[in-house]
Amino acid sequence: MSENPTPEAPASSPSPSTPGYTIGDYLLDRLAELGLTELFGVPGDFNLHFLDHVVAHRDIRWVGSANELNAGYTADGYARIRGIGAFLTTYGVGELSAINALAGSYAESVPVVQIVGAPPKETQASGRKIHHSLGDGDFKHFLRMAEEVTCAHADLDAATATWEIDRVLRDVVFRRRPGYLMLAADVAAVPAFPPSEPLTTDLPVTTPGAEAAFEEALRRFLPGRRTAVLADLLVHRLGATEELASFLADSNLPFATLAWGKTLVDESDENFVGIYSGAASQQRVRDVIEGADALITLGVEYTDNTTAGFSMDLDPARLIDVSRFGARIGDEVFTPISLERALAVVHRVVVDLDDVVPMPAAQAPEPEAPRHPTEGPLTQNGMWEILASQLESENIVAADQGTSYFGMATHRFPARSTFIGQPMWGSIGYTLPAILGAGLADRSRRPMLLIGDGSAQLTIQEMGVIIREKLPAVIVLVNNDGYTVERAIHGPDEIYNDIAPWRWELVPQLFGATEEGHLFRRATTEAELLQACQDAMENREKLVFIEAVTHRDDIPQLLEDVANALKR
Repeated sequence: MSENPTPEAPASSPSPSTPGYTIGDYLLDRLAELGLTELFGVPGDFNLHFLDHVVAHRDIRWVGSANELNAGYTADGYARIRGIGAFLTTYGVGELSAINALAGSYAESVPVVQIVGAPPKETQASGRKIHHSLGDGDFKHFLRMAEEVTCAHADLDAATATWEIDRVLRDVVFRRRPGYLMLAADVAAVPAFPPSEPLTTDLPVTTPGAEAAFEEALRRFLPGRRTAVLADLLVHRLGATEELASFLADSNLPFATLAWGKTLVDESDENFVGIYSGAASQQRVRDVIEGADALITLGVEYTDNTTAGFSMDLDPARLIDVSRFGARIGDEVFTPISLERALAVVHRVVVDLDDVVPMPAAQAPEPEAPRHPTEGPLTQNGMWEILASQLESENIVAADQGTSYFGMATHRFPARSTFIGQPMWGSIGYTLPAILGAGLADRSRRPMLLIGDGSAQLTIQEMGVIIREKLPAVIVLVNNDGYTVERAIHGPDEIYNDIAPWRWELVPQLFGATEEGHLFRRATTEAELLQACQDAMENREKLVFIEAVTHRDDIPQLLEDVANALKR
């Protein structure tokens, strides 16, 4: 996660004497201060006047989305790269369309702010039947719904709006979860003063006593034990990726991640043993992670999808577990201590001690010589092997839940690449808007989307925005004739797992791509897919859309293992 330095004051803030400065401007300045430069969403009559201020802002650019759900997904992808994301909807019909995306950000610990343009306070107080409401005079229905999937929320009023904006944004950044701001049209227009000081988001968590006790227990526990490291998602979300890299380099311990935390570490490092997936892991990975006398788990949260149905074989007595706000060694608990401070303690102790033994790992298999692509039908295994071999450092790769996610999860990625998935929330179609957000968050890196035909049909409208924004994405559409991941779990031949066949070669032009601005390739064999990838690399400034055709029932091995676990 990128961390953005806090300036002394937002560059775009007018002086207090500048006429026309409003509460809406204050909110935009605070978002800009946190590093946000794009705001996504859909206009509606209750947010239109606020949108005039968005368009006029020096640092924040409006990016109109095709619909509100996609706007939420786009902000989520943006936040995973930039460290903060936001989107704007209108009241009722707009915000409820986006609540699925908001819930996904909550489940996946992504700091996203939803701003909802609401009817004026006077209109709300009248109790009249206002459009976009439920017609019962209660304008807090949707705020109460949002409470369940946000860490902080506020219905802003003029007297306390700036204070409440700061509170919600502080919680969003600190807790790495979504926040919700209900901004009535008249409140947004109320005159205000710009921020007078930077927003403080680095709140104290650790107590010296908990840190000292944790270090003392570590020094008793570690000596003589064969030790390994398992890291995961929360290290990224809490901004401790560089600290983890430094620890792994200095400790020389073998390490793995779960698929949820893929690319959190340098997968080209010789000490990286692979992706841990419980009983579905490669044997070498299981031997190191499950066999260690001391397993240091950093920011790990287990899900059914990433552990093949919670099939881990990890002895709690051997674990040094570092979580968001605490740590545990065996049955000893140390709290409060932040993940960052606990990681620093682990780093110091492991380097200080002379008798911490790296868990032996079987020698990694020699990389196979590049396999000559076949002319036979394209298979899932062949497809993911070829796509992984064509990745470049700095790629941002989003893989939708299904064959794409499970197919790529076990392949090693180049250093400094980023893998985006949604294995906890698992909302299909998420990654198409998310790759737009991620690509806009860092235009120096080429985005790559891996998505199934069924998933793409849910959110394909955002292709228009990808094209309008001239994002040179590589989109690999896996055409396997329906919901293959669902077929693997239940009903392989049932009609509910079928979808309408689309003419995918027409999609880019349908959504506005010019003949000169995009490439379309259809691959039915490994040779055709490899050639399509090479064409993509030779056309770095263009959108490249590859339709990769595989058999309906062909699935990656990891997905088969997880599907069998879910059946059980």
